Amino acid sequence: MVKVEIVDEKDAQGTSPYASHDSSRTSSSVSLDSVDSNVDKDESVLDRIAALVDIVPPTTRHAISTKISRTASLLKRASKVAGNVVWIVTTSALLVALPLALALEDEAKIVAQEKELLEQQQGQQMLAPAAYPPGSNPNQPQSLVPPGF
Repeated sequence: MVKVEIVDEKDAQGTSPYASHDSSRTSSSVSLDSVDSNVDKDESVLDRIAALVDIVPPTTRHAISTKISRTASLLKRASKVAGNVVWIVTTSALLVALPLALALEDEAKIVAQEKELLEQQQGQQMLAPAAYPPGSNPNQPQSLVPPGF
């Protein structure tokens, strides 16, 4: 915070470079380098920013504060809704899509086994007429079980 003090010229004679002596008014021998700075060495950047609050009028501060709080509230609600949507999608995928994927995989295995069995039967039917004795009828209906079982 800035502290304002009223100093009489009589008390400040000789101690201030800005004294009202006639010679000092026209003289430029006194520079700002000779004036001690009253900056507090322990003051942080946050303290300086906090001191800037006094520059902004109260109505503007209130408007800024209101906008920031509304934005924070909106972001909080949006993140809550997004979290709920992610939860719903994830649990739905686990409860519906995972069992469906497993069932489709099992069905694909069964289809592959049936196809392999059919290929085995077709391969044995091609070899089967040569496996019959020469006196048997090749037009005889074939059984589903291959010979030798």
